[in-house]
Amino acid sequence: MNHNLAGKVALVTGASSGIGAATALALSAGGARVAAGARRADRLKDLAGQARGELLPLDLDVTGRESVRAAVAATVDHFGRLDVLVNNAGVMLSGPIEGADTSEWVRMVETNLLGSMYAVHAALPHLLASKGTVVQVSSTSGRIASAGGGVYAATKFGVNAFAESLRQEVTTRGVRVVVVEPGFVATELIGHITDPARRAVAREMGEAMRTLRPEDIAAAVVYAVGQPPHVAVNELLIRPTDQTV
Repeated sequence: MNHNLAGKVALVTGASSGIGAATALALSAGGARVAAGARRADRLKDLAGQARGELLPLDLDVTGRESVRAAVAATVDHFGRLDVLVNNAGVMLSGPIEGADTSEWVRMVETNLLGSMYAVHAALPHLLASKGTVVQVSSTSGRIASAGGGVYAATKFGVNAFAESLRQEVTTRGVRVVVVEPGFVATELIGHITDPARRAVAREMGEAMRTLRPEDIAAAVVYAVGQPPHVAVNELLIRPTDQTV
């Protein structure tokens, strides 16, 4: 148990699989009480059964402002406070800009960028009261854009920009802002890609390297959140050793 996490309350978005599920379990193992939100709420019941401590499953769609507000309210109503927000919900619908299905662009912007912004807005009064921590799960694509990933990168660049503005606004009031930028992680994200060529490229990349596991990123989140209050780990860039860009 991490003594700096004991008794803390964390809300994790996109917790039904991948990094979100691993982070919810890791925070619980560290001594935190966890609210886990996702659209696939049925999966969260299984997650609650795996958690070491209490895990509250929440039906959450981050693209809906009311859904986000309700999840934050339910967390505070149940646990009495909120100390950590982990903005992890995201989709990666890579593909070329030419001929793109722009509805996929809307989905990425609404989920990856606006969704995390809505969650910060709803959680911030509680985090200011607890001098808590915001964790924004971004990506190496928030630093380096590449062909075929323009809109996904745009959302992650946006996540980074929003996080830095937030940090400047709240850090002197005791709220820490952490940006975690994973490289290639073995998750369901690749399966979301509808463009067959991009999906094939992503699978080939994953098969050509020792990819990160969701638990690797979860451990980084626990490390950052578990620091003493005067220490702010503002940015963590984590790539597989085999990944060059």
